[in-house]
Amino acid sequence: MRPHDIAILVKVFINQGQSWYIKDIAFEMQISQSEFSESLHRSWYAELLDDRKQNVLVTNFYEFLIYGLRFVFPQRPGEIVRGIPTAHSHPEIRMMFLSDIKYVWPDAGSKEMGFLVEPFYIKQTKAVQQDPELYRILSLIEILRVGNAREVNYARTELKKIFQHD
Repeated sequence: MRPHDIAILVKVFINQGQSWYIKDIAFEMQISQSEFSESLHRSWYAELLDDRKQNVLVTNFYEFLIYGLRFVFPQRPGEIVRGIPTAHSHPEIRMMFLSDIKYVWPDAGSKEMGFLVEPFYIKQTKAVQQDPELYRILSLIEILRVGNAREVNYARTELKKIFQHD
């Protein structure tokens, strides 16, 4: 798996139950169609997508996020940069926590400042600015990589609700 496979799986999940084409979602995410297609194949092989490569196997994906993500794609926040708030710094999520620490995905056009968290792929900040649901879910996923115990428990609960995992 590659890091951008996580973002692609989230986008496929968001579009489940709808008719969609690789070219359209790849364009929305600013990823090439060939890379998007290769990602779908990797995720299918990892048993995170169904045989049609149109639906996320939510139980498997949720378990991968909760138990494997931080080991497969570890994250150590970097220097302070301008960027798009992520993890517990996401505009909706930050209301749940009192913290002086801000995390951001780097974006020179942003006015926010925080510790750099590498996005799952280079144009992710452009994609999340166009899709609030993608932004929120990826920010919750980032909490699993950089959050403390309380934040991680919150993210697990919210992701469970999103993926309707029992």
